[in-house]
Amino acid sequence: MLDQKLIRENPLSVEENLSLRGKVYNIAHINELTVKKKEIDIEISSLQSDSKKLSKLIGQEISTSQNHDSPELKNLKKKGNEYRIKISELEQKQRILDKEVENEIYNLPNFPSKDAPIGKDENDNVQIKTWGDHLKKENIKSHVEIGESLSLFDSIKSTKISKSRFITLIGNGARLERALINFMLDIHTKNGYLELMPPALVNSESLTGSGQLPKFSNESFKCSNDDLWLSPTAEVPLTAFNKNEIIDPKQLPVKYVAYSPCFRREAGSYGRDTKGLIRLHQFNKVELYWLCDPSKSLEAHQQITSDAESILKKLELPYRLVDICTGDLGFSSCRTFDLEVWLPSSKCYREISSCSNCWDFQARRSSIRTKIDKKNQFIHTLNGSGLAIGRTMAAILENGQQPDGSVKLPEALVPYFGSNFIKTA
Repeated sequence: MLDQKLIRENPLSVEENLSLRGKVYNIAHINELTVKKKEIDIEISSLQSDSKKLSKLIGQEISTSQNHDSPELKNLKKKGNEYRIKISELEQKQRILDKEVENEIYNLPNFPSKDAPIGKDENDNVQIKTWGDHLKKENIKSHVEIGESLSLFDSIKSTKISKSRFITLIGNGARLERALINFMLDIHTKNGYLELMPPALVNSESLTGSGQLPKFSNESFKCSNDDLWLSPTAEVPLTAFNKNEIIDPKQLPVKYVAYSPCFRREAGSYGRDTKGLIRLHQFNKVELYWLCDPSKSLEAHQQITSDAESILKKLELPYRLVDICTGDLGFSSCRTFDLEVWLPSSKCYREISSCSNCWDFQARRSSIRTKIDKKNQFIHTLNGSGLAIGRTMAAILENGQQPDGSVKLPEALVPYFGSNFIKTA
């Protein structure tokens, strides 16, 4: 969430920063609301001050007057009652205006970082580097073909269980998924991350705090009888875990890693990747999450990205690192580095992790602060997949495919899977 004070005092600066996203943002109405809110805040504060002074006068009059029903005392009490009525009326207006301002500001995205490349869409993203060699073989099969030939998963039968875009992992497919989850969690916890296993159901306040609501309500699954949603990413409960807290600066940075199932409608993506593991309504992910001192979030962003990269390197998967342009940034992010893994069958890179620095955007929405120079200040939050399991599996199947139809597994994964190859039964 953007700072109300900044919107109230520097609306043109706010519009200019938001315009870097490639859209025109007119915040005149929000600015007007914040000004009115400030005026009411000042008026309430003034009336409360006058009311306190009047209460003291009434107390003094009662202690010194022989007649507790004197005209002077009655007049003072009447005036005090008028103050209370007026304050109550203004507080009601304040509550309505607070909600209106909040709802408006919640729909504004984060400012892009000045360091992010300027651009309109994904075509303007900047490749920083590549790592690893592309598979050079004839008759390359897709992960869907490999998975079906090795009986690793079934999407057709899954429609009997739920609907399309769900998948059931079978035998070595389920075993590989489990191996990948354990492998990633072990690596990240050894690197100083604290493992959490949060609830898969989250409330609206949690989704709002991380930036998914109100803007992306159509992309999430909601329980009809409760204020609960299926979590679209562990970023949501990890943000909410420290909601309304003041974190001791000596504890920073706080680094979490969490495995979680993720649920997304994938609104607007129909017709794309309808088969396989790339774009599902339910998928597993290992998420990295940082809470850090605002002065150190740039270095933290480099480190969280490096930690996600390390998994790709250990799994020997070719990838590239991309600096996301201002027009393609996520709603809560000010700067994002995407890790994209190479899929030989489609001869292209596909996103497998987005590592984002959100500055104080989520912390402000969730009221997560720390003490800096003896003053409360919002911390900075960062997040990144470390990694998305289904896409990692797809990349392993495609990059490890062998002429005899088997799949050679990366050496680092062998102790977790229990074999060097996945073969037909």
